[in-house]
Amino acid sequence: MIDRHTLNVLIAGGGCAALEAAFRLQHVAGQRVRTTILAPDEYLATHAKAVLVPFAAGAIPREPLAGLASDAGARLRRGRMTAVDAAEHRVITADGGAIDYDVLLIAIGAVSRAHPHALSFGGPGSERHMHGLIQDLEAGFVRRIVFVVPEDATWPVPLYELALLTAERAYDMCLTPELTIVTPEHAPLELFGFEVSGALTKQLIDAGVTVITDTHAEVMTTRMVNLRGAGLLAADRVVTLPAFEGPALPGLPHDAAGYLRVDPHGRVVGAPDVYAAGDVTHHRVKQGGLACQQADAAADAIAARAGAAIEPRPYAPALQGVLLTEHAETFLRRGSTKDASGSDRALRRPPAKLAGRELSRHLSAPA
Repeated sequence: MIDRHTLNVLIAGGGCAALEAAFRLQHVAGQRVRTTILAPDEYLATHAKAVLVPFAAGAIPREPLAGLASDAGARLRRGRMTAVDAAEHRVITADGGAIDYDVLLIAIGAVSRAHPHALSFGGPGSERHMHGLIQDLEAGFVRRIVFVVPEDATWPVPLYELALLTAERAYDMCLTPELTIVTPEHAPLELFGFEVSGALTKQLIDAGVTVITDTHAEVMTTRMVNLRGAGLLAADRVVTLPAFEGPALPGLPHDAAGYLRVDPHGRVVGAPDVYAAGDVTHHRVKQGGLACQQADAAADAIAARAGAAIEPRPYAPALQGVLLTEHAETFLRRGSTKDASGSDRALRRPPAKLAGRELSRHLSAPA
């Protein structure tokens, strides 16, 4: 039982879930908590707009972590968490140091693995590699591009954006490449529901992109995709998404894939005084907006423990996103009630493709 007047909260991670939690704690707990953010990076980089970078149509927004932490009333400490001593309420860092906590909130994300035979968009350097692919397309060296949605993909939106962006660039250059999306989904972006999926299907057809659904594909080589049970598909280039796994943190219980199992308030199952939010958790869909919603639920629970007059609400996912091309933004949403809709109106302003209700207020408006 914590009887200290000020709760010592350590947030491990420097991404959107970590910063969302810090701002939420400042909002609802105020001086009842003393927050430290442990992060290895200097900047918060929001990669949701990374799909525009290969087409010279945008940049990845970067905000100094020091300024954001200060705005959230938190102390920023450089470093990377490598293990947790839950019994001693202590985090071990990569440099061999130790940081004590009353409550720990883990938001360090998942571990990504690139595909050996395909361009895995979202990994280190992938924007540069995709830019090179587009240059080869414009020069006539590439005609057939296959976009493969992996079987375990939880957020396939970037692949659809890349296919549409490539189709737009080809049209502008008077080129007619063969662009194909292969997906295990019954319909494109089926996680958003029938209405969104139907509208996207029409958009892809109008753009000249072929979609092969209900197909589990295996990228066999850099130029060959095995459509299991439906033959082979030749390609000049293959684009896919990285595979992800949990970090399997030493000192904490985790599932077979290395993710932390959490309850609806973000409490890590089997680890007292430890919470988690975002891609490090067992929740299947890995997406920034949902990570921020998880961070809000965890921060509210922590604030209540610190004595704030708040009734913590459990995590109730409300899926929303933005489908970006050079010429349009399509805003998508799906609530927990299974209703779905797509529109061209922003879910939040500024339209930074980040749905954190606290963090989005503090990020600079996009240029």
